[in-house]
Amino acid sequence: MESKNSTVVTEFILLGLTQSQDAQLLVFVLVLIFYLIILPGNFLIILTIRSDPGLSAPLYFFLGNLAFFDASYSFIVTPRMLADLLSEKKVISYKGCITQLFFLHFLGAEEMFLLVVMAFDRYIAICRPLHYSTVMNPRTCYIFLLAQWLGGFAHSIIQVALILHLPFCGPNQLDNFFCDVPQVIKLACTDTFVVELLMVSNSGLVTLLSFLGLLASYAVILCRVQGQSSKAKNKALYTCTTHIIIVFLMFGPAIFIYTRPFIAFPADKVVSLFHTVIFPLLNPVIYTFRNQEVKAAMRRLLSKHPVF
Repeated sequence: MESKNSTVVTEFILLGLTQSQDAQLLVFVLVLIFYLIILPGNFLIILTIRSDPGLSAPLYFFLGNLAFFDASYSFIVTPRMLADLLSEKKVISYKGCITQLFFLHFLGAEEMFLLVVMAFDRYIAICRPLHYSTVMNPRTCYIFLLAQWLGGFAHSIIQVALILHLPFCGPNQLDNFFCDVPQVIKLACTDTFVVELLMVSNSGLVTLLSFLGLLASYAVILCRVQGQSSKAKNKALYTCTTHIIIVFLMFGPAIFIYTRPFIAFPADKVVSLFHTVIFPLLNPVIYTFRNQEVKAAMRRLLSKHPVF
């Protein structure tokens, strides 16, 4: 390779989840059923929150955004994966691969930052209830939302910039069912040690620190409510438990994938499947089923509009 920044690869071949036709068909059916059931549920959550005046608190504003981010995230990988499961040859163009990678990390980072904001919201609501309406006013909520978009864009554009600088001259087989940083980098025709180190610092370290920070924040909340009434303590415990479940579902797979050297592990594809397809759609649903106000509003919406 004479030119360090030239790329002759125009497409990548995705090896997919498995080479077994029977296994591919089974995965297709299971993922399609899950997708067709849970995805409309996320849009129902958004519609419920936007249409019910009783769900105007910042918590529900952020929950609606979480459902929107997760629904959008599911469109990046799942439709193409379903099509590829029925195809003999699974090919994605170089530009398509970079685009998929950009939006994957853009929306993924946005959701990560949103969970941090939701933790802050719960801290103010539980530990500083008298200041809640002042601190978490509509202007603050929109500033947080803008910061999430900017943070997600900055995170993702760094990933893309580092990869665009790499030369790809073959081979072009990605051992996965979508384009992601660990597999793409390994196909570069150059030493990628520094790039991998930067990627781990950008994705892995930020993810790990956010995860530890979130757990610490919920631990502080639970400690602060110890002296309160049993009702307040139980409500705080119920709320924090829901958030902690989502934190583990969101950050657990991300930590496994991005906080280690980019060496292939047998569990990588399974973890990636849950991280990109299953968990994102489940997150808002878990919040909803553990929130009485949203469930009541959803029942009212469905009673008024049976078509939903």
